[in-house]
Amino acid sequence: MPSDHLSNLLKTLPPKPGIYQHLDKDGRILYIGKAKNLKKRVSSYFNKSHDSARIRVMVGKIVDIHIIVTETEFDALLLENNLIKEYQPRYNINLKDDKTYPWICIKKEAFPRIFPTRNPLKDGSEYFGPYASVKVMKTVLNLIKQLYHIRTCKLNLSANALQTKDYRICLEYHIGNCLGPCEQLQSEESYNRDIEAARNLLKGHLSSVKHNLSEQMQAAAADLRFEEAQKIKEKYELLDRYQAKSTVVHPSISNVDVFSIFSDAEYAYVNYLKIIDGAILQSHTLELKKKLEESEEELLEIAIPELRSRFKSHSKEIYLSHAIKLPIPDVFTHLPQRGDKKKLIELSLKNARYFRLEKLKNIQIVDPDRHVKRLMKQMKDDLRLSEEPTHIECFDNSNIQGTYPVSACVVFKDGKPSKKDYRHFNIKTVVGPDDFASMYEAVSRRYKRLLEEKEPLPQLIVIDGGKGQLSSSVQALEDLGLRGKIAILGIAKRLEELYFPEDPYPLYLDKRSETLKVIQRMRDEAHRFGITHHRNKRSKGTFKSELSEIKGIGDESVKLLLKKFKSVSKLREASADALEEIVGKNRSLLIINHFAELKKEDN
Repeated sequence: MPSDHLSNLLKTLPPKPGIYQHLDKDGRILYIGKAKNLKKRVSSYFNKSHDSARIRVMVGKIVDIHIIVTETEFDALLLENNLIKEYQPRYNINLKDDKTYPWICIKKEAFPRIFPTRNPLKDGSEYFGPYASVKVMKTVLNLIKQLYHIRTCKLNLSANALQTKDYRICLEYHIGNCLGPCEQLQSEESYNRDIEAARNLLKGHLSSVKHNLSEQMQAAAADLRFEEAQKIKEKYELLDRYQAKSTVVHPSISNVDVFSIFSDAEYAYVNYLKIIDGAILQSHTLELKKKLEESEEELLEIAIPELRSRFKSHSKEIYLSHAIKLPIPDVFTHLPQRGDKKKLIELSLKNARYFRLEKLKNIQIVDPDRHVKRLMKQMKDDLRLSEEPTHIECFDNSNIQGTYPVSACVVFKDGKPSKKDYRHFNIKTVVGPDDFASMYEAVSRRYKRLLEEKEPLPQLIVIDGGKGQLSSSVQALEDLGLRGKIAILGIAKRLEELYFPEDPYPLYLDKRSETLKVIQRMRDEAHRFGITHHRNKRSKGTFKSELSEIKGIGDESVKLLLKKFKSVSKLREASADALEEIVGKNRSLLIINHFAELKKEDN
């Protein structure tokens, strides 16, 4: 059985792709693995028996697990490969061959060639990849060959060589794959246009290429050249799937530190990625407790020297998620805005967020009271409330073109549903589809009752809807003398914006915000609860109206049948014996004959 620490850690792992590191009691890495789903893969070591004695021995030595989250499973594969080569864990296969994955090179030369390689060099050439398989890479190269006229020979085509050497065009020219730059039949300007187009394809700018393939496929199909159309379709689908490059390996980014910061009301989380020779070799997240309302920039300035010292980093270049004023001698700092460098910042931020999420889940398991206190403080700060919202109520309306209007009120206490306090409201004073009036009635009835019964009032009311529903609810509180005593807001579905009374501008919370997640969960729960009640009410109404057409079936019989069968569809399928048992033989025959007549009319 895993220790308490490991058990809690397994519960908090994300169901995301990434790599995991098993560590022993001395902090040494025992094993590095990749996973499409970290939660399932890592948990499998501890929740099933293993035939291999070697695996059993390794699992017995595990005391901690570190993870790095990646964008894709292929990124996880590459990162695993890099880390195994760097750390050589005892239980991993020994990887010594650096020529593992294929790349595509645009050679730095006159009339550049485009060719595959497994050995990227720092020679000024451009390298694209690595590719998940040789098949995918060859598909891209063949596509470039068909679309553009790129030479395959290794001739020196510099200006001087073209003037002094006697080159002859080869077979590639005669079969239409090359336009003969060796005999100056194609200008360097024209050739470089093809190179630029191929470069865009390799960078992943595929829309124009795909559009061209689509037109070719349709033209071939229109001319009844179906085999050719199918081949083009296969190329289109392969192109659609191929991965131009990886976030975790890029030869143009070398010997760089990446720092990003993410914070909540109490803590900040600084993630550090160490990049050597274009590959991620280290990931670590540092937690900092806020003391004096420090900004994220100030906290980042504190963390960078600590992390660089801890990991003995001497990188001369740093990528940052936030600008800092901290002078670092002989080091260039950069805030990437796009491209591969920006993707590294995003990956770093993702790992900072997952570190925080893992920590919060662990607190929720080990110390639920602390979790509730932190969540309530976070919600108070995010929503600018005067007190922590330990008791929240949310309202939602349901109707179909004004028929069977109902409202639902759900109650959350300490951020969790309190289902025994849920309430339904059958709207009584509203005729037709009027959401605003329905909301006014539901809010009025709810809090008038709480006041009469001297029950505690919530600190916050959430209204599912925009400004109209919110205004009606505010008016209801005003009429009850509760305006200003209870905070209230509305949540609109379009952009999940939050509206406050008398504030013309909505509040937009981060989509990953815990506060927004609690409000969204309340909204969804109110909708579910209201829809269920509305469906039941509508079903009963349909049931009664259907049976009222049958002469000889009274209200008492309808009640008994409704209690037993719940819906008209189930009543239609009921046997004569089942009906007779409830309403007797004569009435059961009336019901059976009624549905038989309806069936004839339908046919």
